[in-house]
Amino acid sequence: MEAVEIVEPAVTPLRYPEMRAEVIDAVTSLADPDYQQKVWIRREYPQPGFYDDLTTNINILFDDVCVLPDPRTRVGIVLHPSEVDAMKALGDVLDPLVDELGDATDAQYLNHPQWTNVVTAAQHARHTLMHSDEANS
Repeated sequence: MEAVEIVEPAVTPLRYPEMRAEVIDAVTSLADPDYQQKVWIRREYPQPGFYDDLTTNINILFDDVCVLPDPRTRVGIVLHPSEVDAMKALGDVLDPLVDELGDATDAQYLNHPQWTNVVTAAQHARHTLMHSDEANS
């Protein structure tokens, strides 16, 4: 009997890993309520010249990288297929809040009753993105 060679599926590299890093940073910011209070509200930055706020992260996800509201369009570009559901879940809670609050302050977003759902979805998305990076490296 002839031996059968088992071939692992090749990992397809993402087209724009630098943009993926921006997505991961934005999701990480959305997943960390302590960071949000420290940086977005109290403006305690980790180093001179640093800046971050909610608007920056929303712009990265929706406008700059366009991973939300439909992450399927970014598979192979900045996302792996296994990450779509977690990112969609984040968009499903963040997008309506952005529609409702618009240009409200970061504090108004963080005090909204639905903000905890955003944080929870972002934590799951971050976990999924980080686990996927480990599996695909």
